[in-house]
Amino acid sequence: MAEVQQQEPIAKGEETSKQPSAQLSYDNAPAAVEDSGRKRKIRFIVLALIVVAAIASIPIYSYYAARESTDDAQVDGHVIPVSPRINGTVLEVLVKDNEHVKAGQTLVKLDPADYEVALAQARAQLATAQASTNESSVNVPLTNINTLSQVDTSKNQVDEARAAVNSAQQATSQAQASIVSAKAALDARQADYDKAQKDLARYKDLVAKDEISKQEYDAAQSAAQSAQANVEAAKANITVAQRNFDKATADLGQAKARLQTAQVLAQQSAQIRPKQQEASQARFQEAQAQVQQRDANVKQAELNMNYTVLKAPADGIVSKKSAEPGMQLAAGQEIMAIIPLSDVWVTANFKETQLKRMHVGQKVEIEVDTYGRSKKYTGHIDSIAAASGGKFSILPPENATGNYVKVVQRVPVKIVLDRNQNDDERLLPGMSVTPIVLLNN
Repeated sequence: MAEVQQQEPIAKGEETSKQPSAQLSYDNAPAAVEDSGRKRKIRFIVLALIVVAAIASIPIYSYYAARESTDDAQVDGHVIPVSPRINGTVLEVLVKDNEHVKAGQTLVKLDPADYEVALAQARAQLATAQASTNESSVNVPLTNINTLSQVDTSKNQVDEARAAVNSAQQATSQAQASIVSAKAALDARQADYDKAQKDLARYKDLVAKDEISKQEYDAAQSAAQSAQANVEAAKANITVAQRNFDKATADLGQAKARLQTAQVLAQQSAQIRPKQQEASQARFQEAQAQVQQRDANVKQAELNMNYTVLKAPADGIVSKKSAEPGMQLAAGQEIMAIIPLSDVWVTANFKETQLKRMHVGQKVEIEVDTYGRSKKYTGHIDSIAAASGGKFSILPPENATGNYVKVVQRVPVKIVLDRNQNDDERLLPGMSVTPIVLLNN
């Protein structure tokens, strides 16, 4: 208490100056309280809005988290080129651009005159080949018969030649025996002749002495002459027998030669017969092959005739028609295209980062730029490409070159429409679409 009393009194000026300040603070207190309440209220409102926004964003997040979409997508379809399979001149064009045609409907007719002539020639050549085949078919059994007859004839000739050899051998043996017999007869005749000469010499001395009569001498002389004639005849018989032997020997050699020739011919006939049969059968088969070839030519000519009429390969719309009457067309030259609108699909190029939860069979909602959100189509993922689009480009990326920059790649995904989604055929290939894949399905 003493310490309180010892405090110095406040100066009058200072007291005067502090009193208004205290009074001012007292006057501003309600405004400060009001500002503080307003700030708390604002903070409460902001916090409430944040909470509401967070609560509201949950279904929105859930909605978009279960979907993947891309605007890099378009309608795809078959573009079926129509081109002639043969060369020809356009005779008539029966369709127009953007006309709806049915499968099998005639589109273009080519001039068939040249192909009619080719067909007639092919049919004539076929008839000739068939006639040749018929002739060859008859020649096959005839060849068998003729070759068999030749073999039999050759065997008969061998038998005849062998019989001739046997006969010639017998004749040679007989001729040789005749020679031996003739030589024996000559020896006998020579002995008789020698005896007759000796008797004649004795009779000659005796007749000179008149010891025998002249008649006996003449008889001895006649006997000597007869014996000499017999010797000459025996020598002639030997000569004849030798000639007969030589002839028989020659005949035997000829018979043996004929036998050898007949045996060779028989062997050749037996060996040639199957070859002749094979040759005849081969000619028949060749003729048959010729018929088949000519028949194929006829069928090809008939096909070429059919090819003069170009027909629609499928239902669709005619596009890119360039055929006009009088045009000269080459085989394979495209003259129009058929687009079947009943068979279209969507090709969507999703980023590779979007494929994590995608799989075949997931449902897809499709928005078409042409029709906006007023009309949506439904479909499902049919397949996912085996490589990114960059791999199929003309110049695919080569990361090994050292200039690697990581770029998110896009992978084509094929989306097939559900049944009856394009019955009105309003989806055209090339239209831009936005597919939305429902990942939870």
